[in-house]
Amino acid sequence: MTDSTRKQYEEWKITSKYQTPINIENHDTIGMLALDENGDIAGACTTSGMAYKMAGRVGDSPIIGAGLFVDNEVGGATATGVGEEVIRTVGSFLIVELMRQGKSPQEACEEGVARIMKKNKGRKDFQIGFLAINKQGETGSYCVHPGFTYRKYDIEGHENVPSKSFY
Repeated sequence: MTDSTRKQYEEWKITSKYQTPINIENHDTIGMLALDENGDIAGACTTSGMAYKMAGRVGDSPIIGAGLFVDNEVGGATATGVGEEVIRTVGSFLIVELMRQGKSPQEACEEGVARIMKKNKGRKDFQIGFLAINKQGETGSYCVHPGFTYRKYDIEGHENVPSKSFY
């Protein structure tokens, strides 16, 4: 830790209040989904983690099916935001299974967020974002609050895509 972050951490320990600020920094989980020329799908997921998290907390990124899930027969999905909420729905697995049932990546991401919001009626103090791709190369994303974007690259070039949101 730097001297500055050590001081912030020591101040935080006085109350140890666990908060999930929304879109305050321009970094968080990095989820990547790729479709190659053979139609094979791959994915990867990293996390910066939550600052000053509760002791013993495990986020969604290292849990297969929560932060990332890829089924080469169907597609892949990845998540960002408050991991506890993604874990409760096994979010990325859910998105892929919804695509298996015929939903587009966009429809699947919207359903995934809708299920989380149904369990959190009226709650607005957290962010979740899903990103998905199917075998046809169609992509989708959806989040709780505006501010989530993803970068898309194909033969036509790079594109920064803002996600639609629940609020």
